[in-house]
Order: sequence, then C-alpha cells, then structure tokens
Amino acid sequence: MNNSTMNFTTPEASTNSTNHLFAIITILDIYIYSFNVFLGFPTHFYIILLIVQGTGNGVASDFFILNLSVSEIGICLNSLFSVFYYFTGVLYLRLLGFLLGLLVTGRPLFQCLICVERYLAVVHPVTFLKYKPLRYRVICCTPAWIICLGSCLCCMFTTEQFNYELYIYFYLIQFLLFFSIQLFCLVTVLRALKQSGPGERGRERKEENCMKRRAFRLILITTVTMTNIYMPLIISGFYFILTQQFIVNLFSVGLLCFILAGFVQPVLYLHRAGKLSCFCCF
Repeated sequence: MNNSTMNFTTPEASTNSTNHLFAIITILDIYIYSFNVFLGFPTHFYIILLIVQGTGNGVASDFFILNLSVSEIGICLNSLFSVFYYFTGVLYLRLLGFLLGLLVTGRPLFQCLICVERYLAVVHPVTFLKYKPLRYRVICCTPAWIICLGSCLCCMFTTEQFNYELYIYFYLIQFLLFFSIQLFCLVTVLRALKQSGPGERGRERKEENCMKRRAFRLILITTVTMTNIYMPLIISGFYFILTQQFIVNLFSVGLLCFILAGFVQPVLYLHRAGKLSCFCCF
C-alpha cells in the first residue's frame, strides 16, 4: 500500500466500502495484530488466573481488572480474525463488527470503573468501604456488560450497513464521556492529595498521602493512556467524515498506540502482584 489515503467517494467504492476498509490493512498492521495475539492472550489469561487464585489482593479488590482482562481477550480475538482475513481472504464481518464493541466500549468502560474505584477510595473512603464486598462489584459490572453487549450489537449493525459516520460519532461520544469522568477523578484526587485531613499525625498522614499518590498515579496513567489510544483514531475518523478519505498511516499509528496501551494495566497489575520485580516501585 503506497498511498497514504484512500478515497471512498465513488459509487463503486461506497458499495464495497467494507472490502476497501479491510484492504488497507498493511503488513505493519499484521505485525501489530500478531503481537497482540501472541502476547495478549497469555498475558490476560495469566492475570485472570492470578485473580481467581487470589494471588494479588483477592477477587473482590481486583474484580474490575478481571473484567478488563476478559474484555481484552475479546479485543485479541478481533486481532486474530483480522490476521485470518489477511492470509485467507475470509472476512468474518459480523464477528469483527461485534468484537469492535469491546474495542470501543469494553476497555474504556472498565478503565473508567477502575478510576472511579480509586476516586472513591481517596475522596469517599467510608462509601468505598461500605461497597467494598464482591457482591456490589458484581452488581456494578452487570450493567457494564449489558452496555458492552449493546455496543457490540450497535457496532455489528453499523458495520453491516456501511454506516461508518454513525459508528465514528458513537465512538467519539463514548470517548468524551469516559474521558470526562476520568479527568474529573484525576483532578479531584489531585486536590485531595494536596489537602491533609484534620487531626492527622505524621505517620498517619504519610500513609494516607502514599495511598493518595498511588491512586493519583494510577488514574493519571489510565487517563493519559486513554488519550494516546483514541486521539489518532478520532483524528482519522473526523478526517474520514469531512473528506471521505481514509488516512492509512494515521490508522496504523492509532492501531499501534491502541495495542501497546492495552498492556499498561496488565503490567501495573503484574507488578503489584510481585510478578515483575524488575520494575521500579509504583
């Protein structure tokens, strides 16, 4: 693929837009998809195994991370079927469209829940302790998975109807919503970090500030990661809406950012679980 953009303005191109969109997958994209398949599957299955066995902080404390890893496995499946299409020419359009819902909604939604959890632990510790048991997290994740399922169905239908503008608007609205929530949590925790509670002694203040810093760093990393993930894809989507041209190079950059950023939370969890001792203390 030598051209950096692909035009969809002709009637023939509009009719076969799905084939064109998948035809722009370059060899670099295949390497990226393959990297996600071969590294993503074992990593997330390993995290699920650690959480279920209680190696980390227990199932209740890491329940949102567990659900995030399950969602990431769906994203790895999307990469796997994209590789199949590249080598076999067999296009699993409905399945790829369905799995796009996890890409659009699954990852940012569960990352957002992790940030909200850290926000409650710092700003509203009484509420956090009240709803800390596993049953409340299950109740919280049930509507989250219902939303993910609705997003998967929506992405599947819009892909089948070639309505990519609706898909891009749907994608953009969710990004802005989740990003706003994470930004609110980030700013609120930062303000709490700068304030000290009344009547605190030196050691208690130090321990609480340490907890706040860790929560702030986690939310900051998640928010920055989410920005790096979606910004190139959003720019590419807006360009497509305005010009009906697809920027191949920008898509490849966005895909690379998306795949690599998906390993941020797993690395942080594995380090906290003591499986990555070579990393600096977080």
